[in-house]
Amino acid sequence: MKPLAIVTGVGPGTGAAIVRRFHAGGYQVAMLARSADRLDALAAELPDAFALPCDVSDPTALQAALDAAEARGGPPKVVVHNAVGGAFANFLDVDPAVLERNFQVNVMALMHLARWAAPRMEAAGGGALIVTGNTSAERGRANFAGFAPTKAAQRILAESMARTMGPRGVHVAYLVIDAAIDLEWQRKMNPDKPDDYFCHPTDIAEEVWHLAHQARSAWSFRAEIRPYGEVW
Repeated sequence: MKPLAIVTGVGPGTGAAIVRRFHAGGYQVAMLARSADRLDALAAELPDAFALPCDVSDPTALQAALDAAEARGGPPKVVVHNAVGGAFANFLDVDPAVLERNFQVNVMALMHLARWAAPRMEAAGGGALIVTGNTSAERGRANFAGFAPTKAAQRILAESMARTMGPRGVHVAYLVIDAAIDLEWQRKMNPDKPDDYFCHPTDIAEEVWHLAHQARSAWSFRAEIRPYGEVW
């Protein structure tokens, strides 16, 4: 049986690219996202990828999706938490409920996902849990008050997980994506920018693949990627 990868947040950009990369690398891929239509279209394209529509902020729905993934593909070898809740406003303007919702997606979903996956990986002899993040995990700009606190908490939670699970054979890594990702809405916001201003989803997927398959003697925890022209 092919190994199982689970990917949350399978949207049209990074999530779909990660699914395609692991599918091409010989994995079965369980795809989690709220959009059933998008997942079904991707599953029709990739014979070893299957759709498990759910809202990862709902622990009951997430648990059901994970159990369905295991029933079909066995214990996971790789889990990628790419689902993200975001918002753009300062702390005076943002609805506190938005911050709470983003915390559920970015932090609590990771907690539930890892508590389910890590023991299964350990029992199966090892695995990798990769979390996709961004520079909001490291700084609090004014208009990111409803988002950055949750990404910072996510990074710290992932680091705590890495310290627990590394000695047990499970690699936890946090990938900081410091970039405008090459998506249609980003192109519309930046119509005068050259192609290499944007970080291409396929390149992000390659780095996720690399992190998931590092030699155990040289595991990374915190990795960063950015286009060469990004100001940082």
